[in-house]
Amino acid sequence: MNAVCLISGGLDSPTVMAYAIKMGYKVYPLSINYGQRHSKELNSSREICRYYNLDLKILNIDLRQIGGSALTSDIEVPERSLNDISDDIPVTYVPARNTIFLSLAAAYAETINAKYIFIGANAIDYSGYPDCRPEFFNAMNDALNLGTEFGIKENFKIMVPLQYLSKGDIIKLGRRLGVPYKLTWSCYNGREKACGKCDSCLLRLKGFMDANDYDDIEYESYPDFYVEYCKRTGHKL
Repeated sequence: MNAVCLISGGLDSPTVMAYAIKMGYKVYPLSINYGQRHSKELNSSREICRYYNLDLKILNIDLRQIGGSALTSDIEVPERSLNDISDDIPVTYVPARNTIFLSLAAAYAETINAKYIFIGANAIDYSGYPDCRPEFFNAMNDALNLGTEFGIKENFKIMVPLQYLSKGDIIKLGRRLGVPYKLTWSCYNGREKACGKCDSCLLRLKGFMDANDYDDIEYESYPDFYVEYCKRTGHKL
């Protein structure tokens, strides 16, 4: 079974890819260079695919021409507490990103006869992006099957296995699958170390805490809840 797997270099997509491999799919990893703030997530995708001995395809599309997001323009990445992350759509939302990514993945999948498209989206511990919701993936699946030759003949299936898992449960699954989280990068900033302050860093660290685990990468600073967790469990930062 051929499957395209969208991989971004963060926690979720490598976990999905490892899951697809475990389930017996022949995985074709795909990353999108969309003009994001930094190249570290793409570098992580390359390293992860090298770890699994898979050839990564990278497609280039410059969403900076559209802007409208802290990840594709000069809008500042916000720093806020974990309690302030809600269902409100933040400035790190990239307009129609998953719509674009899944369309590109479907186009690639058509050329390699891949019925399945895996994506590491999550509808529980996330930053409020509308294109991470189950309703979106159901509608997008219908659209791909209506608007593509392969979809009409074979029917695409968008696979979102992490959709209803918490970040902690995703990390537990990834550990069981042997995902090399030390190679991943979630931070919205592209500095030498993860910032420890953006939404993505906070949700990542909370996930490791909820999993009774510890992050493998280094941070510039750590939020109070993670510092307290490490003190309580005797883990050195």
